[in-house]
Amino acid sequence: MTHETLTTAPEIKAAPDDVNAAFDTFMEGFEAFKETNDRRLAEMEKKQVADALTVEKLGRIDKAMDEQKKLLDRLALKGARPPLGRPGVSAAEALEHKAAFEAYIRRGDEANLRSIEAKAMAIGTGADGGYTVTPELDAEIGRRLSVVSPIRALATVRQVSTAVLKKPFATSGMATGWAGETAARPQTASAQLAELAFPVMELYAMPAATQALLDDSAVDIEAWISSEIEIVFAEQEGAAFVNGDGVTQPSGFLTATKVADASWSWGKLGYVATGVAGGFASSGPSDVLIDTVYALKAGYRQNATVVMNRKTQNQIRRFKDANGNYLWLPPTGPGQPASLMGYPVVEAEDMPNIGADSFAIAIGDFRAGYLVVDRLGVRVLRDPYSAKPYVLFYTTKRVGGGIQNFEAIKLVKFGTA
Repeated sequence: MTHETLTTAPEIKAAPDDVNAAFDTFMEGFEAFKETNDRRLAEMEKKQVADALTVEKLGRIDKAMDEQKKLLDRLALKGARPPLGRPGVSAAEALEHKAAFEAYIRRGDEANLRSIEAKAMAIGTGADGGYTVTPELDAEIGRRLSVVSPIRALATVRQVSTAVLKKPFATSGMATGWAGETAARPQTASAQLAELAFPVMELYAMPAATQALLDDSAVDIEAWISSEIEIVFAEQEGAAFVNGDGVTQPSGFLTATKVADASWSWGKLGYVATGVAGGFASSGPSDVLIDTVYALKAGYRQNATVVMNRKTQNQIRRFKDANGNYLWLPPTGPGQPASLMGYPVVEAEDMPNIGADSFAIAIGDFRAGYLVVDRLGVRVLRDPYSAKPYVLFYTTKRVGGGIQNFEAIKLVKFGTA
C-alpha cells in the first residue's frame, strides 16, 4: 500500500442543483468511509494503534461527508417547497387579497386591504398593529418551517386562537380490581390528571427594503418576504424547542428537570448515563444507546427518532454491532434520514456537543412527547419612517411549545451517573 493510496481521500462533490447526483456521491463517500474505518480497526487490532495516515484520511472523509450531507439537505429542502394555495379560498378572493396586500407592502396603501379584512372579520387590522399576510404567504411560511426546523417537523403541532393552550393529561389511569362472584366491590381510585399550559410567545423579524426595490414591479414581494424570514424564524424556533427558557421563548425539552431513568417520575425527563464524563465507554460504547432505546415503552419505541447534532453523529458513525455491522446507516434515498439501529436520525444543530455531563443525544417519540402551539396568522407592519430611506417590515408570529408527555423522550447523559 503506497503513501499516495493512504493519503488520498475521495473527492466528494455534486452538481449544485442535482439532488440525485448529490445522493450518489454521498453514498460513494460512505463506502470509502467504511473501507478506511475498517482498515483503521484492523491496524488497531494488529498493532494496538492505527496508522496516522489512515486516521488522517478518515478525518478528511468524515469532513467531506458532513459537507456533502449539508448540500444534500439543502437540495432536499429546495425540492420540498410546496405549491402555494389554501383550500377553501376561491381563486378570485386569493387574487384580490394578494393584490391588496402587495399594494400595502409596496406603497403603504391599506384601503383595499382594510376593506377585504373587514369583510373577512380578520383579526389583523391597522389598529391591532398590522395586517395579516395573504393566505398563500401564511401557508408557505408554515410549511417551509416544517422542513427547516427539525423539532417542529417531529412534534405535534396545534393551532390556537388564544394566548395559551391548556391541555389535561392523564398521568395514571383508573384503578381496577378482580372480585369473586359474591365478593364486595369497593370503590376504586379515579384517574390522576395534570393540566399542562402552553403559552404562545412572540417571534419576530424585521427585514428592510429600499423604496426602489419595492417600486420594481419585477420583484416578487411575497417571495422576498418569505425568503427573508423563513430561515431566521426556523433557526429561532429550532433553538427554542431544544433550549428555550419558557419565559420569553417556548420551553425547550432539554430545560426540563432530568433524573436517572431508574428514578423517573412524571414532570421529569429520564436519562441513561454513559459512565464516562464527556465520552462513551471504552468497552461496548454503543450499549448506552441500546439501553436508552429500551428505556422507552414499546409504544413510544416504535415511533422513536434519534436527535443529535452533526458532530455527535460523526462519532457514532464508527460504531459496530457484535457481528461487525455498522449501527449507523446512510439515507436510503434523497430526502430520507440516516438511521441508527433502525431508528431515523434527525440532525438538530442546537443539540449540545458531547462534553462532561452534557445531554447530547435524545431518543423518543417526539410526536407524542413534544407539542408546538401556533397562534393563527403571520402579521406584517409596514414602517417607512424609522429607518429612512429603508422601509421596515415588522413581521411577527406567535408560537409556543413544551413537553406534553414526559415518558416519551429519553436522554443520553455523557457523565458517570
